[in-house]
Amino acid sequence: MIDLLVRRDINLKNEILSGLTVALALVPEAIAFAFVAGVDPSVGLWAAFFVGFITSVFGGRPGMISGATGAMAVVMTAFVVLYGIEYLFAAVILCGVIQILCGMLGVGKFVRLLPHPVMLGFVNGLAIVIGLAQFKQLQDNHTVKFNELTQSFDIVGSWLTGETLIFTSILIILTMAIIHYLPKLTKAVPGTLVAIIAVTLLVQFSPIDALTVNQSVEKMKAVASEKEEKVRLFEEEKQTLVFSEVNNLGHEIALREVTIDSNSENANQNRVAGHFAIPEIPFTLESFGIIVGLAATLAAIGLIESLMTLTLIDELTESKGSGKRESIAQGLANVVSGLFGSMGGCAMIGQSMINIRSGGRHRLSGITAAVFLLAFILIPPLWNCIGLIPVPALIGVMFIVVIATFEWTSLRLWNKIPRSDMAVIVAVSTITVLFDLAIAVAAGVAVSALVFAWKSSHKIEVDIVEQDNSKIYELRGELFFGAVTSFRDIFTPKDDPDVVYIEFKKTRVCDHSALEAINGVCAKYRALNKTVILTNLSTDCQNLMSRAAPIMDVTIGEQDNHTAV
Repeated sequence: MIDLLVRRDINLKNEILSGLTVALALVPEAIAFAFVAGVDPSVGLWAAFFVGFITSVFGGRPGMISGATGAMAVVMTAFVVLYGIEYLFAAVILCGVIQILCGMLGVGKFVRLLPHPVMLGFVNGLAIVIGLAQFKQLQDNHTVKFNELTQSFDIVGSWLTGETLIFTSILIILTMAIIHYLPKLTKAVPGTLVAIIAVTLLVQFSPIDALTVNQSVEKMKAVASEKEEKVRLFEEEKQTLVFSEVNNLGHEIALREVTIDSNSENANQNRVAGHFAIPEIPFTLESFGIIVGLAATLAAIGLIESLMTLTLIDELTESKGSGKRESIAQGLANVVSGLFGSMGGCAMIGQSMINIRSGGRHRLSGITAAVFLLAFILIPPLWNCIGLIPVPALIGVMFIVVIATFEWTSLRLWNKIPRSDMAVIVAVSTITVLFDLAIAVAAGVAVSALVFAWKSSHKIEVDIVEQDNSKIYELRGELFFGAVTSFRDIFTPKDDPDVVYIEFKKTRVCDHSALEAINGVCAKYRALNKTVILTNLSTDCQNLMSRAAPIMDVTIGEQDNHTAV
């Protein structure tokens, strides 16, 4: 908040209009992610408000937008089905606590260790995920189908055809054209906001028929309630069947007409979202064991996506955010979200890009977006206005975000960077699309580390100088676990003279594997009654060996006590 009081370079108009634009884009995203997680839309909307407001006020990256995200929603789905929504709220609170601890411990600084190929893969993967999510909105007539592989029910739709597809495509293209070309004429108002308003007015005052946000929400709620009822019936009736009859029951229930009781539509939700309450679960070790796995997963996904988005926004705005402060703010936001009956969240790269493109650079834009979102939730007339926005307009906005987010320069890197780095970019992008961000980043870092270790293992080089009664091995390169094999192969104890010097002036001893390799080489010479003297060890290396003295038997010479001739 201090920024709002003392900064003098804030363009209030741009910040407020950008916040309004982001709020309009947040509504359908939050609702969609709530359905992905298997909870009521209000749970997603309140999460977008709490997370967005708290991180905008206290976070470490002004201009970055946070809210309910698909990356976190995906891992919630099965958990909600198995344990219920109260356990989800408890897991979100614990997730926040873990994130706060990570922030206090400075875990955010480790994002700087992520290789650039991992960053490129992360950005490209998220762009693809956002794009694919928009294509799913080009489906209609959603029905519930039984999946034999998972023995569960899925919601599937059919692609738009005919005039509906044509008009939808025209509205998407029109939205994208306004966003792209309006800034070339004027930057007085954000192109994204103008595009949404213009397309909404066009649909409302012309014969063009397009699906609106209100219609989309009602359809999603209806099919989600149908799925919930069919899942309940399936679980009840399959208990008396043998395994071979279960699939037939599933298909029969999928085709069955069911009656949805509007009073029990949210039967799995024990309280109203937005109201403070302690999650109604037993305070036992068993309950902790249930939520800790999901909490740790949510915390990892949230921190990784938030910190990597922070780094991306840093590059776009040529400014510096605080990873530590952002981690703590994300954690606080999730704790509050869980206590107020919402699903939590993290940074949103899509909405952050909308904000930056619309001129939002400071905390005011994020705070404004959250306040507008709260107004949409609490004031029915405003919600009705939001409900008139055509879904194709929002799809067009997100397609522009996809185009702006994807690192097109990475496509020109073929044969210009090491093949291993290109493989990391492709792998991280693919895993992000197929699984989730946390797995993708972990895989990318692991592959990059293995590639580095493999390359470094071949970089131990040696110059050998033989004298009358001694032999000097002058080493060059890092000595660590990946290089110990080549290090051992350098020496020829049987053929060497009685005194051998190993020169470490250009070598650094890095880990326990290196110490063990040195100890092993010295032991081979001792077995032949020969002496090995380690010379010109750096201070760090000497300290490392001093601590390992109880497990090592080596002779260390004085600094510069022997110079090769």
